[in-house]
Amino acid sequence: MKILALDTTSGACSVALISDDQLIERFVQAERDHTRRLLPMVDEVLAEADMKLADLDALAVSQGPGSFTGLRIAISSVQGLAYASDLPVVPVSSLAALALGARRSHPEWGQYPIVAMLDARMQQVYWGVYSTNSPSESLIPEAVQNPEEVLLSLEDSEVSAPIYGAGPGLHYDVFRQASLEAVDQACFIYARDIAQLAVPLLEQGNSVTAEELEPVYLRNEVTWKKRQKIRSQ
Repeated sequence: MKILALDTTSGACSVALISDDQLIERFVQAERDHTRRLLPMVDEVLAEADMKLADLDALAVSQGPGSFTGLRIAISSVQGLAYASDLPVVPVSSLAALALGARRSHPEWGQYPIVAMLDARMQQVYWGVYSTNSPSESLIPEAVQNPEEVLLSLEDSEVSAPIYGAGPGLHYDVFRQASLEAVDQACFIYARDIAQLAVPLLEQGNSVTAEELEPVYLRNEVTWKKRQKIRSQ
C-alpha cells in the first residue's frame, strides 16, 4: 500500500509517504509559509522514494477541523495532485491524527482514551475522544465548543477513565479541573499519522474523488457569515 499524506491544519507543514514498511516524511513548523513549502516537500518525498504520483495507491489529507486557511491549502493541493494523477483521496480527521501522534509519542499512555483538542479561537476548541479500537472515529461526536461546555460533556460522557489529553487547545485554565491523567499540549499533527489512519480507511473503501473532497470546519455557520460579509462589501 502506497499512500502520500499532506497536512497544513495547524502551525506546521507536513508530508509523509507510507510504502509497505517504508516511511519517508518531511515536517517543518512554518505557520505562515505553507503555500511555498508544501509542494516542494511533496517532490522531495517522492524523489527520495524514487516514485511518481502514478505509482501511488492513494492520497490522504487532514480534512479538519482546524485553521480555515490551513485546511484550504492542504485540500486544494491534494485536489490538484489527485486531478493530475486520477488518484483517490482518503480524508482523515485532524483530531484523530493528533490523538494517534500523541499515542505514538507517549507509549506509556497505553490503550486508554485520548482527548484531542485544537484551539478554534473565539474562546472555543475543536475536540474529540479517540480509542485504539477505532482510532479514526471519535467516541463522542467531534465538536466545536467553549472549554466549559467541553468539561461538562466529558463529565457526562460514558468514556472510562483514565483519560489522557493532547493538543494546544488544552491551554485554557478551565481544563485544570478536568480529570485527565496526563496532558501534552505541545502536540502537532503529523502527515505520517494521517497516512497510517488512511490505510485501513482505504481498504474499507472510504475514499473520495478530488471533486468530492471537502473540508470539515464544524463551525459552518461562522464560515457562512464570513462569506456573506465578504460578498456584501
